[in-house]
Amino acid sequence: MARVLSAICVSWASRSSDQRGDPVKDSGVYGRPALAEKEETLLRQIMGALPILADVSRADLLLYRINGAGQAVVVAHAQPNSLSPLYPRSLAGSVAQPSERPDIYRAFSARPWRRHVRTAMVQGAPVARELLPVYGEGNHAVAVLCIDTSWLAHERQLRRSRVFRKALDRLQETVLRGELVGAEDLSPFGEHDGIMVVDAEMRIRYVSGIAANLFRRLGYAESLVGQHISTLETRDEALVAAALRERRCLEEQATEHDLTWVRKAIPFRSRGLGPAFRRLTPGLSRWAGVIVTIHDATEALRREQELRIKSAMIQEIHHRVKNNLQTIASLLRMQARRAKDPGVSRALGESVNRILSVAVVHEFLSQNESAVISIRDVGQRILSQTLAGVVDPSKRITLKLQGSNLYLPTQQATVCALVLNELVQNALEHGFDRRDEGLIAVTLMDDGEQVTLMVEDDGEGLPEGFAVAAEGSLGLRIVQTLVEADLKGRFTLENAAENGAGVRATVVFPKSTLGGEGRWNARG
Repeated sequence: MARVLSAICVSWASRSSDQRGDPVKDSGVYGRPALAEKEETLLRQIMGALPILADVSRADLLLYRINGAGQAVVVAHAQPNSLSPLYPRSLAGSVAQPSERPDIYRAFSARPWRRHVRTAMVQGAPVARELLPVYGEGNHAVAVLCIDTSWLAHERQLRRSRVFRKALDRLQETVLRGELVGAEDLSPFGEHDGIMVVDAEMRIRYVSGIAANLFRRLGYAESLVGQHISTLETRDEALVAAALRERRCLEEQATEHDLTWVRKAIPFRSRGLGPAFRRLTPGLSRWAGVIVTIHDATEALRREQELRIKSAMIQEIHHRVKNNLQTIASLLRMQARRAKDPGVSRALGESVNRILSVAVVHEFLSQNESAVISIRDVGQRILSQTLAGVVDPSKRITLKLQGSNLYLPTQQATVCALVLNELVQNALEHGFDRRDEGLIAVTLMDDGEQVTLMVEDDGEGLPEGFAVAAEGSLGLRIVQTLVEADLKGRFTLENAAENGAGVRATVVFPKSTLGGEGRWNARG
């Protein structure tokens, strides 16, 4: 699952030139000076840590900054992966007016600040809200972090061990001081992942129920709380030690006892002797411990492996089908050469081209794991085969492909290959039967919800009174059936010019859902 962080690119000094001369209003909020470089770095560091903090806090996190107009604007919104977010969409870029959110403006100016949770309404439902200021140079608030948690999730957090709640508080404070390094590189924390808290002395202080169940699968049936982490014959000790030593977040995937776990180690500092969120003088606080999250990836990796095996098998099947079709085409081509009746020879030759057009699709599928195929590539291959095997070498006939690079599901791609082959064959047979040179142009157009395939030649035009339904051509009947029955589209054939020269064949059909073979089959 991807990280859920929305942010806006802001200039911290966003006052316009005509505002800079205005008198300062409410010096606690309005008319704030531009941020120093250190403060800009601090806010960017915080924004990088918000996604994993939202996951572990099981809350929506909104970072507010006062813009040049004195308005509180959301510069970053992190939504949790560990439970459903409170907001249906990101609020990044939205402005909170003083009349709507006076609590935000108070948080920017109030000193000192004490942590407390209050009730607020979000989407018509009560939530637990906590506001935490971000202090910059001079101990003034440069931003405010709003932590919105559903009351159900908040009550669950309150029922957790005091050790975990304290560790979470210290982690939040570590983030707001810009001291959490490497958090932006961590994968998301999910609702089915376990949590363990280890102190600086490497003793396990908290193990969540999910984490306890995971360790039971490794044979640790007794409670782990209070034990030294070295009692675990796992990678946990090395990971925690590295996180404390390097003072940064770390993540690793390891397989132990046939189980593959993804562990994240997130270090946090103690509160120290100063205000909770202000940058502390070195030595006033220490790295107090590590929050370890554990994700059992065994089943997901097993499914991925199965999919890779199935994909390889399917590709091999397509490869063999392609080879078989080419073998059949070769046999038919031999029969066509030996046939004494020109009509039989021509019919066998047309069958060879139809088989090879389908073989082209299977060839692409054997080389690509994707369930979608580039019709432009397929079309180019069909034109090359036609030019090499069908066009009389003594004639100067050019085959050209132009237009969009369209990708279609396998079923549509196969039908399009057959349709394209028949239309090009028809143009060669009827447009240039008595001509030695000319052009056949194939055009692909992506019209959004539908696809247009056009084959146009400058050969002989259609006879007067021509109608596809009354025409005895097997190729055109095949095209009409495929377009109407399989592609659910429409097929037209008309003269390309008013003087009756050339023919334009147009096929228009709706796009099928990419990769949606099931939906395709349901259409019939």
